[in-house]
Amino acid sequence: MNANQPQGPEVAAAVCPDYAPDHCAAAVERLAELCPALQRIQPGQRVLLKVNLVTGLKPERAGTTHPALVSALSAWLRDRGVSVTIGDGPGGAFTKAYLDGVYALTGMRRAAAESGAALNGDFRVAHAEVQEARVLKRFDYTAWLDAGDCIINFCKLKSHGMMGLSCAVKNMFGAIPGLTKPAYHYRFPNYADFADMLIDLNEHFRPVLNLADAVVCMEGNGPTAGTPRRMGLLLASESPYALDLAAARLIGLEAGQIPTLERACQRGLAPGTALDVPLALGEDFPETSETESSWARLDAFRIPDFQSPAAETGMEDFLHGQGFLARSGNRIVRDVLAVRPRLTASQCVGCKRCAGLCPVKAITMQNGKPRIDRAKCIRCFCCQEFCPAGALQARRSRLGDALLRWVH
Repeated sequence: MNANQPQGPEVAAAVCPDYAPDHCAAAVERLAELCPALQRIQPGQRVLLKVNLVTGLKPERAGTTHPALVSALSAWLRDRGVSVTIGDGPGGAFTKAYLDGVYALTGMRRAAAESGAALNGDFRVAHAEVQEARVLKRFDYTAWLDAGDCIINFCKLKSHGMMGLSCAVKNMFGAIPGLTKPAYHYRFPNYADFADMLIDLNEHFRPVLNLADAVVCMEGNGPTAGTPRRMGLLLASESPYALDLAAARLIGLEAGQIPTLERACQRGLAPGTALDVPLALGEDFPETSETESSWARLDAFRIPDFQSPAAETGMEDFLHGQGFLARSGNRIVRDVLAVRPRLTASQCVGCKRCAGLCPVKAITMQNGKPRIDRAKCIRCFCCQEFCPAGALQARRSRLGDALLRWVH
């Protein structure tokens, strides 16, 4: 690295065109060559592989870390004499019965069997007091995260209704037991505070490495009911913020559109733009000229039309900055433009899960369908995230869309 290159934690990237086992193994091998953190893990150590198991989704839904990559990484570690335990705290009961179902549906049971790794079977809850934290000074967490020598945070690159991006930083919310997650939305209804809470979790647990499954991402109604979108990459960094900056750029977003990145920048934990992050690329990356920068080569995989609620919310901020909202002098205009959870009644199965999960009890059931009290709604998108039918989506009203078209 020369004096003119950006300083700070690198983001390493390897090409992985699909989830074929040989492609996944090759991508992990390339990242291992580029990531000193993996090389520092010693035989006999116990690695906790904290994956994204947000809920019981099959791998082809692109909502969870793919088992083929988990198997490849676990096998690489096991071949070096490292003990591996795979786990997460999904959005449900943190019990053996519930997790057994999630392990089976997501392919984690198969991944563990193939690689010789273990699945977490410790369902105790521990308590932490962290006075130096910005907002999360006391919290309960899944105790299995204390049972190893280090944590590897293996996330999935997805859109997210509340935070815009679900990647490395957001993935550590899985440290909070599933059924208590809505309480944290209630404690931190402000987006900046919720982002600070997620950062506090990352700063407390400090994974030695963060990886992102960006082979097939999820766009649109993420993080559970969106659409798979192929990117073909495996990303890694010792910094969750550097990794998320790179991931955001790859889906056409900037740090200011992602609350976790905006707060990380303000706290001095991340640079202001992805271009300030140094890259380490595998040898299989396309290169069109000797002078082409690493970012230009990585940008070959960029998806600028990736569908994310962050792009929608960003338009509100843009109009405010341009003075349009100020000139309108009307809170109604801002409400019209706001991205909110909205119901497609024909898709709703009347399961009542959204009403049970809502941290502020803004949802009641009427005639078998959820009704959202907009005066109470804090736009945490818990209802959208865990709707099993994808009937709730983060979007604007038709009037809001029409207003934006008129402004443009």
